[in-house]
Amino acid sequence: MIESLNLAAILQLQKEYFARQYTKPYKFRAEMLRSLSDVIEKNEERLIEAMQADMGKPALEAAASEIWFVQEEIRYALKNLKHWMRPQRVRTPLLHFWSASRIYPEPYGQVLIIAPWNYPFNLLFGPLVGALAAGNTAILKPSELTPATAQVMEEMINQNFDPGYVHVENGAAEVAQRLLQLPFNYIFFTGGTRIGKIVMQAAAEQLIPVTLELGGKSPVIVEESADLDVAAERIVWGKFFNAGQTCIAPDYVLVQQNVQAVLVEKLKAAITAFYGSDPQSSPDYARIVSAGHFQRLLKLIDPGKMVCGGQSDPATRYIAPTILNNVELGDAAMGEEIFGPILPVISYESLEQAIQIVQQNPNPLSLYVFTRDHAVEKEIITRIPFGGGCVNDVLSQFVSAELPFGGRGASGMGAYHGKHTFETFTHSKAVIQRANWPEIPLRFPPYKINLQKMKKIFKLANWSL
Repeated sequence: MIESLNLAAILQLQKEYFARQYTKPYKFRAEMLRSLSDVIEKNEERLIEAMQADMGKPALEAAASEIWFVQEEIRYALKNLKHWMRPQRVRTPLLHFWSASRIYPEPYGQVLIIAPWNYPFNLLFGPLVGALAAGNTAILKPSELTPATAQVMEEMINQNFDPGYVHVENGAAEVAQRLLQLPFNYIFFTGGTRIGKIVMQAAAEQLIPVTLELGGKSPVIVEESADLDVAAERIVWGKFFNAGQTCIAPDYVLVQQNVQAVLVEKLKAAITAFYGSDPQSSPDYARIVSAGHFQRLLKLIDPGKMVCGGQSDPATRYIAPTILNNVELGDAAMGEEIFGPILPVISYESLEQAIQIVQQNPNPLSLYVFTRDHAVEKEIITRIPFGGGCVNDVLSQFVSAELPFGGRGASGMGAYHGKHTFETFTHSKAVIQRANWPEIPLRFPPYKINLQKMKKIFKLANWSL
């Protein structure tokens, strides 16, 4: 374990390690992924206990959404890694007759992964799986707001892996600032939009490519034809999972006016069914990560519009699952991403009105629609730009290794999960291999052919073989 905070020296170790070609062979990559899986399995109980200490995360939520998710990413990578690593042969234009065109997947080199606090293990180790599968070295920066989990992750990595290969560096914001000044080859950041802009600016100064996984106000649209029982259960589960501290959680509900009252009652009933009449005593309900976030969230609750919840306890950072009804766009809860257990409900009359409301907070990371009407589904999906989402469900798009996960605009750039994580940390190197045959006397000067004839030849020559 490295005690020194000499980050530049650690990065230099990784440059030297990478330069020796250690990380390139398939055998090494697969061995390291298996070692990572073994370390995670041995520390599963410690990780669960740490996440419970940091934010009261229920054991099942911690295991399923963090630990098991990453283990599945490793299994998926190991199953497909040989295929991903193989150079891909593509079609070659006739212009390059007797040539072969291939794309070689090449690791970037030294990558920096900065993770947030809401899913401190998943959002650090998930990208790490792809970074190592792609043949990179990595320095990891966990969030300081989940210190118990960060400490376990530091020990897991720094006591089991060569620092020239992968290293965890804990510390406050100044550590992240120092890391951003170093010449990495790629930066992967998950967090808020404000910090994302700082990361992107720092990367731009060194022309370092980045992936930014940010957030935003992810809407749920409940149309009148929807199954309201299904909608209520799934919305409540997705919203109050991890006490609402999920970047893709439903941020607010847009419900067609004629079914609003029924949906609100069903949302309230679902909360009671999941967490009982006293959610504070439920073992399945998390706590807010810090006193600062706790106070911020309380300011978003309008007592005059509260129809459920509102109770809080600063000593344990508990805020009850809370529903605000008849919310207006100018209310505090609509002014920022909530990132907590507060669910505003807004009514709409026409689908056009609902679309216009969503477009006031453009490019949400996620969008969810509950409907039985395929025309409504198609209208929403095709007209509203968003990162990803679900029809008649929430959160599910995150857990598929086959689907890219990422935002656009203010909700981020780039995508990952499964093969998409491998591709994120891989440069596609294009190579044409030609035979040593004599050239057709058209390519080199002096150019004697008529321009119009050459245009026809050029079009013909660019047909693919």
